[in-house]
Amino acid sequence: MKKKYGLLTAITLVIGIVIGSGVFFKAELILNATGGDLPLGILAWVIGGLIMIICANVFASMASKYEFVNGVVDYAEVTVGKKYAYYVGWFLSFIYYPAITSVLAWVSARYTCTFLGIPISGGECMTIAGVYLIAVCAMNLLSPILAGKFQVSTTFIKLVPLLGMALIGTIIGLKNGVMIENFTTVVSADVEGNPLFTAVVSTAFAYEGWIVATSINAELKDAKKNLSIALTLGTLIIIAVYILYYVGLAGALPNQLMMEMGEEGVLMAFKNIFGPFGNLLFLFVIISCLGTLNGLMMGTTRGTYALAARGMGLKPNTFQQIDPTTDMPANSGIMGLFLTSLWLFFFYGSNLTDQLFGDFGFDSSELPIVALYVFYIPMFIQFMRKEKEFSILKRFVMPSLGVLSCLFMIYATYFAHGKDIIDFMIVFVLVMGFGAVLDFRFRKRKKNED
Repeated sequence: MKKKYGLLTAITLVIGIVIGSGVFFKAELILNATGGDLPLGILAWVIGGLIMIICANVFASMASKYEFVNGVVDYAEVTVGKKYAYYVGWFLSFIYYPAITSVLAWVSARYTCTFLGIPISGGECMTIAGVYLIAVCAMNLLSPILAGKFQVSTTFIKLVPLLGMALIGTIIGLKNGVMIENFTTVVSADVEGNPLFTAVVSTAFAYEGWIVATSINAELKDAKKNLSIALTLGTLIIIAVYILYYVGLAGALPNQLMMEMGEEGVLMAFKNIFGPFGNLLFLFVIISCLGTLNGLMMGTTRGTYALAARGMGLKPNTFQQIDPTTDMPANSGIMGLFLTSLWLFFFYGSNLTDQLFGDFGFDSSELPIVALYVFYIPMFIQFMRKEKEFSILKRFVMPSLGVLSCLFMIYATYFAHGKDIIDFMIVFVLVMGFGAVLDFRFRKRKKNED
């Protein structure tokens, strides 16, 4: 694939994928998880942000040395081995990318419905989510350059409401006393489980997505330098923007009202701070979500291609083909759209209604992310063992902190999701088992050919 993206696209991809929906979508959930304890919520944002920065720093070190087809799959191969890389790539292609992308489509549709006054629980919301998926996938497959420009432009657009709320919300909140009240008053001390752990796991979705930037590794100019810079600089900007926005939001609306209103609370907050311009800035929130959806779709369309380029996975000869006109893996992109649609249906059945799957289901916006942290651990350990040319800080300190961060996320998830983890593991084993069967057939066929 051609080198068609520069440093600015890489930085905006990191920022644009992460910032865009989770900061709006999860802010209310973190308030509810902590019982409206604002300092505890801010602590959760800080811990989640530090975990992101630590892990991204380790991958930035890998990015400065390796430049192949698809970043995280490549890093898994050089640190642990080709077979492990296959399973990482399979997980990304069939669980992580499509699951997270489907949730983003729903979040984008949810805020669109809120803006238009349409009920978010009806079929209209899911229809809009489906339209968004098809439109963004088509843009990535038919015009990848346009998709890159859309990513850059939406990144700057989405910073307008975030920084606006951070600055004006803080000033007005201090002036009218709402911020002081929110910081000094806990709405409810009666919360289930461990509120900090639950809140940190919720931040995982808001902070996740930066790893998707490595999916354009093969298409990035001077990838060894630019991807490393993008991961480091992008994640630092993200955590600063998130905490400033969360503080500014505390000056716009009392925590109790924000917790009660749900998704409409964000719209009300913008109206309280910006008056008649609140609706316009909330439109920017929708654009922000679509920018994140576009960034995730960039990774989703390249998922099965990353495996096929290695001669592995589902029908490698089919999914490794590159369209000569668009320079995009069209077959891989179509498969990505199909898988995302399946995960959107699952999200609807397990999270938005109890009529399809009954008690079976899990939060597909969080558990796939935590599962990816599990995959990071062997990579970080092997990085410490193999990469002898790096400094002590990069070779031992940061990867060790990365392992501890991953273990913390796993431990916190146990308190946050409980038995839903079992439901996720059932789906995980089925999907990964199918991948194992294909891998066995691939190795057997290769052995016979040799």
